[in-house]
Amino acid sequence: MAKEKQENELETVINTDASVDVSVEQKEKKMVSETTQTLSATQVIKEFENAQLKKELPEIYVGDTVKVGVKITEGNKERVQPYEGVVIAKRHGGVNQTITVRRIFQGIGVERVFMLHSPQVASLKVERRGKVRRAKLFYLRDRVGKATRVKQRFDR
Repeated sequence: MAKEKQENELETVINTDASVDVSVEQKEKKMVSETTQTLSATQVIKEFENAQLKKELPEIYVGDTVKVGVKITEGNKERVQPYEGVVIAKRHGGVNQTITVRRIFQGIGVERVFMLHSPQVASLKVERRGKVRRAKLFYLRDRVGKATRVKQRFDR
């Protein structure tokens, strides 16, 4: 009698273990199939790019005078150097968004392209709004002196 009870208990334990193993395998298969379905390559890239975007960027328009704080590494020291000028072009979108900033330094026009979401751009501040009627202000390259000024806009 005792042997029969022990055998019955062993059979029930083996059956329950087998059913648990099957249910665990089914759950693992579901999880694997869900992750492969939901995380395609493009979605992984989009999630990564969204994580890299800066949240605190001001609205920047072409013609605005901006002050860009650029991180500069000298040896083992790092400092922020301001670069102030007029935005003459905006390109791309998302992580690849860039602005071209033009300034006059010692009588020579200097242009720099900044990736807005780059870690090298420490800060970005709009000093004044510009009133322009074009999307690209490349015509400022040909102008000298006071002709390079852009009218100020007060409504934004």
